[in-house]
Amino acid sequence: MKYILVTGGVISGIGKGIIASSVGTILKSCGLHVTAIKIDPYINIDAGTFSPYEHGEVFVLDDGGEVDLDLGNYERFLDIRLTKDNNLTTGKIYQSVINKERRGDYLGKTVQVVPHITDAIQEWVMRQAKIPVDDDGLGPQVCVIELGGTVGDIESMPFIEAFRQFQFKVKRENFCNIHVSLVPQPSATGEQKTKPTQNSVRELRGLGLSPDLVVCRCSTPLDNAVKEKISMFCHVEPEQVICVHDVSSIYRVPLLLEDQGVVDYFCHRLHLPIEMRPRKMLTKWKEISDRSDRLLEHCSIALVGKYTKFSDSYASVIKALEHSALAINHKLAVKYIDSADLEAATLHQEPVKYHEAWQKLCSADGVLVPGGFGVRGTEGKIQAISWARKQKKPFLGVCLGMQLAVCEFARNVLDWQGELFGPPKVIDMPEHNPGQMGGTMRLGKRRTIFKTTNSILRKLYGDAEYVDERHRHRFEVNPELKQHFEEKGFRFVGQDMEGERMEVIELDDHLYFVGVQYHPEFTSRPIKPSPPYFGLLLAAAGKLQSYLQKGCHLSPRDTYSDRSGSSSPDLEIAELKFPSHLQD
Repeated sequence: MKYILVTGGVISGIGKGIIASSVGTILKSCGLHVTAIKIDPYINIDAGTFSPYEHGEVFVLDDGGEVDLDLGNYERFLDIRLTKDNNLTTGKIYQSVINKERRGDYLGKTVQVVPHITDAIQEWVMRQAKIPVDDDGLGPQVCVIELGGTVGDIESMPFIEAFRQFQFKVKRENFCNIHVSLVPQPSATGEQKTKPTQNSVRELRGLGLSPDLVVCRCSTPLDNAVKEKISMFCHVEPEQVICVHDVSSIYRVPLLLEDQGVVDYFCHRLHLPIEMRPRKMLTKWKEISDRSDRLLEHCSIALVGKYTKFSDSYASVIKALEHSALAINHKLAVKYIDSADLEAATLHQEPVKYHEAWQKLCSADGVLVPGGFGVRGTEGKIQAISWARKQKKPFLGVCLGMQLAVCEFARNVLDWQGELFGPPKVIDMPEHNPGQMGGTMRLGKRRTIFKTTNSILRKLYGDAEYVDERHRHRFEVNPELKQHFEEKGFRFVGQDMEGERMEVIELDDHLYFVGVQYHPEFTSRPIKPSPPYFGLLLAAAGKLQSYLQKGCHLSPRDTYSDRSGSSSPDLEIAELKFPSHLQD
């Protein structure tokens, strides 16, 4: 097993996740099996109870693990399926060591950070690195480990120490360290400054880890003189200084690394079993990034939520929209609307904000109401749903968005009054434990069965009888009220295995009014967009009817905009019919 540790310096949020994913991607394109582990030094057991403003969205895995959004990047870039133990936190490590101590596993010993905590970290990494993550079930050959935070943080010290010991345990030819650092360029002088990187690498080396590659994040490509200066002061060859400057799309990052000889370096440094051959997978990345740069037609989606001030709060949702927009050759414009700004109270307090929010909503081609928690802002979301329903605008409601579509219909069509949430429309689920907040929701991959053959969403899923998608919710639509809605053309076309949970809604006499209880964005991939989002983009671009009439195929003209100047359509996307493996 080969281990690649990615650390970061100077600032957090520097792009370690994208660098780690890109390194994994170029190694996977060489035919290796790659897995990934994210280490978060915070004391929370998992990311489940965070506000999205803390660390961005909470990503949900097949096994119900609520994890850091970087695991979403790994899954999308590497097209793998991870488990909750691929996200390691200080909380998990301390919990496992304390449990062992209580059981008496350490018999009379003083339990300390070194060696007990550091040993537990190393054992966890070695154990998790062996778990297969690809569909073929083969064990990984390379494990990319991302250490969150910045070098020098108090909380990440035990992890740095663990990896200092680890490099000798697994031998030098099986372990290497990539250090991602910032090279700022102050606007006053315009020159690239290397001092932050020098200090960061010095600190890392002082803790016993010497970087093999120094990846420099900068706004413009690094000058040769700057590269040589970093090489001299950071104890690496100039070839080991890699420049990752700002690029038009993150799909270009694997290509940047590949161009600078990262694969060749790993081959001889880690003795990787790779024959140098043309790498088909990287060709796909190049096509995707070229296409995304050439798009001319625009499509705008209004995202009505309550965490809109921080785009990472909806990272997977935005990615799913981007994948779908790319598949129909449109440039995506997301209009973030804080749902509270659509409410009547805002009209009295801040009329300008209110009218701007409504102007954004009314000018969008489609409306998306994503998942969320809590009552704040729900009234504004209901207003947006009501507008989309009456104006026949394409609409997709996810999780809470689907439940609110039910509430809106009950209030404005069935004329039911009373509480918005709570019985009878949206009810608490039997498995929800009100005493504990962490990990008490309906989480992970569950099966949804289509109850009818003429559902739009079923056709978008390639006429599948069922789909397996990831859930994360605490409430559900009351199944006893189904009949009242269906009489008025509001159909529950998808339900769970027992027929007790309402999973998919569709509205008759509407181009695309769909709600799903699950979170389809978590399984969207650049080359395999998620069907509910894909349907929303098709409808918003006015292409849904022709797509369905063609038996769910896109013509090359739809896929490759006539004005894009492309030479040859990528067959995989031109024939974007959702294959059966999407149901896995």
